Formats: sequence, structure tokens, C-alpha cells
Amino acid sequence: MQFKIQADSDIPASTQLYNQILFAIASRQFPPGHRLPSTRQLAMLTGLHRNTISKVYRQLEDAGVVDAQAGSGIYVRDQTAEGAARSRSPLLSQFPESHKLIQHTVDELLKQGCSLGQARELFLAEIDWRLRCSAQVLVAAPKHDLAAGEMILRELKKALDIPMQLVPMEELEQVLDQSQSSTVVTSRYFIAQAEAITTPRAARVIPIDIYNFEQEIKLIREFPKGHSLGVVSLSAETVGVAEVIIYSIRGEELLVLTSAVSDRYKLDAMVRNAQTIICDEASYDTVKAAIVAAREDIIRPPQLISFENFIDARSISLLKRELGLEA
Repeated sequence: MQFKIQADSDIPASTQLYNQILFAIASRQFPPGHRLPSTRQLAMLTGLHRNTISKVYRQLEDAGVVDAQAGSGIYVRDQTAEGAARSRSPLLSQFPESHKLIQHTVDELLKQGCSLGQARELFLAEIDWRLRCSAQVLVAAPKHDLAAGEMILRELKKALDIPMQLVPMEELEQVLDQSQSSTVVTSRYFIAQAEAITTPRAARVIPIDIYNFEQEIKLIREFPKGHSLGVVSLSAETVGVAEVIIYSIRGEELLVLTSAVSDRYKLDAMVRNAQTIICDEASYDTVKAAIVAAREDIIRPPQLISFENFIDARSISLLKRELGLEA
């Protein structure tokens, strides 16, 4: 943009400059956020006194088209964003990036040919769908590892404090056919099976990630060679996975004993031979009672370590948001 002042014009020089700058802004030659020339630069270009240019900049600021930033300069105001800000929900101050995300999503829908009304309908339909699905929450796991589902159910009931039901994966189809809409929660191990069942039905699936057992793995790495380690869980499948992981970390350096908490024979043998026993919270009371019962038969009782979480905390937070339980 070249600014030129006609000295012989009836229009005052300040008005000529004002109109030229305003045209540059309106035509997007000076887009939002653009820094206007300094009064010194503009004085050199136009031959006007810097006081006159400062007066023009103040007029532009009063008109709401520029912002003066102390020590930085004069910038073109983003009036679109300013207008949007006036219509924002107070929630957007709590989630500052959400406005950009919503704008981007709506823009993409419009590019695909949706009208604003249709975009609104799509948003409301998705929100309504999620709210309806949240009315019934099912925890699903295969019958051969239903105990894993019980562990998930225990932790989620404690964390979410809402009604939930454990359903064997083999019976999930029948349960969903009898309900209008549901949310199915399952371990990522079983997600493919759950999605195959829920996809043609009025249900959605949310996978749960298990806890990474970082502290327990660190402890396993520190055990001396020949250490006798017991692993107990409500879920026999979980015990089997734990045994494989421990072997991958220490090979045959440790003597690993495993048992489902329901296997009383193996559990009694473990408390007599293990130096350390790691168990889940659901198994803790049973294992502790077995140690107490065998105390007269063993010289040194095993150290009992319970891990409190089976589900990763981030999965619980995500589930809370998906179910509308977290503000």
C-alpha cells in the first residue's frame, strides 16, 4: 500500500490518510494482526507531521479497527474474533482452545456442503447420542476372563459412583438388543470383539487401558537372583500375562509362583514358599488371611505388596468426560 497525500485537495490531509489506511484494512492489504508503519516511517512516506499521523492512529483506534500496544506499535484488530468473543459462552474461558476447535470443525462441515442448520443438527445429534448411551453403562469381558471384568467393574464403581453392570461378552449381543442405547466399557484386549457386537446396534464402546505397573516392574528388576516371587490376582488371565512379563524382564533369575485368588491349594503353597507376593487390591484380604493362617508353619512370612490400580488413571478421566460426569 502506497500512501499519497494530495496537497491541493479540499479533503484535509489527515482525512486522506485515515481513509487510505482504513481502505488498506478493509481490503485486507493490512490483515488482522498486521503492524502499521510507525509514525516516523509514515511521516517520511507522506511528508505529514508525526503529530498528525498520531491523531489519525487515535481516530482509527477510536473507530475500533486498530489496537495500540505500548512499546510495540499499532496493530490491526481482529474484529471477527472480537465479535465472536462477545458471543462466547463463559465456559470458553475455562477451555481456551475450544473456540478454535469448534470454529475449525464448523468450517470443515461448511466446506463439505453442510448448512449451519445441518452442522448444528449434527453436533446436537452426537451430544444427544452420547448422553443417551451414558444412561446404561455395561462392563464386558469374555467368560474365560470374567474376573478381569470384575476388576474393571470394582474400580469404575469406586471412581464413578454410578450404576454399572458386568456382562459376559458372549451375552452382550442379547443385552444390547433389549436396550435402547448403552455404553460398553471393556479392556483394550477385548475391543475388537466388543466393536463387532456393538457396531450394528445402539451402543458405543470405550476401551480401558490397564495400569502400567511401573513401580512393580521397578521392584521386580531389583530383586536378587533366586528370589521367590508370588503373583496373585482375581483374574487368572492377568496372572498369566504377569508371568510372561516377569520372565521377559528377569528370565530365569527369579522363581515365579502364580495363582488365581480362587485357587486355594496354589495360594496356600505360595504363602509357604514365596519371599514376596504381589497381588491386586481385590485379592489382598484373601492373601493376607492365607498368610495369617499359615504363620505357624513358616519361619518368615512373605512380604505382601498390593497394587491399588488395575485401570490407568487417564482412562478413568476420559470415561468421566465421555459419560458427562466431569465438568
